[in-house]
Amino acid sequence: MASMEKLYLYPLWLRIWHGVNALGIVVLIVSGISMQYPSTKFTMLDFGTAVNMHNIAGVIVSFSFLLFFLGNMFTKNRKFYRIKPKGLRKRLVKQAKYYIHGMFNDSEAPFPISEKRKFNPLQKYSYVAVMYFFVPVIIITGIALLFPELIIEEIYAVSGVMITAVLHGTVGFLIFIFLLIHLYVASLGKPPLKNFKSIINGWH
Repeated sequence: MASMEKLYLYPLWLRIWHGVNALGIVVLIVSGISMQYPSTKFTMLDFGTAVNMHNIAGVIVSFSFLLFFLGNMFTKNRKFYRIKPKGLRKRLVKQAKYYIHGMFNDSEAPFPISEKRKFNPLQKYSYVAVMYFFVPVIIITGIALLFPELIIEEIYAVSGVMITAVLHGTVGFLIFIFLLIHLYVASLGKPPLKNFKSIINGWH
């Protein structure tokens, strides 16, 4: 059997962004949960500390997103995020079937990583949804909550601040779920730490 070709898929700027973003997201989750439930016995941080950490991490993640956006605009990494609607449903179903039973039966991955394809279809479109929709929404609503005078006072007789807070919390929860799935999928390599090593040294 021929040896698998090594591919340099994670340039330094992307690895730095990934590390900063991951750390920032974890801090946002921990501090966000502490802010949501400040009176329970299981509070991880006191409310004041949680607020300060949440605000600082939010600013860091916002600038980190700017780095990601500019990096994907001006480097070759943008090709991995191009939307290709034709045949999308068929590709998604094929990848889903692989995740459900194919990989447990030692079937070959239907969309193996290559120089032209870093993500399988489910990964690609979930990343696009998170990075180009969920993250911008959580940044915008976060800024609005930091400066509530920017928020519309009422929307159909409902507090604009409450709507913004609910949207911010809901999207934050969805990002948390995505993070758990992301970590699980990343551990599917052989050995399990293979993909984590790739995001550190850049080579797949």
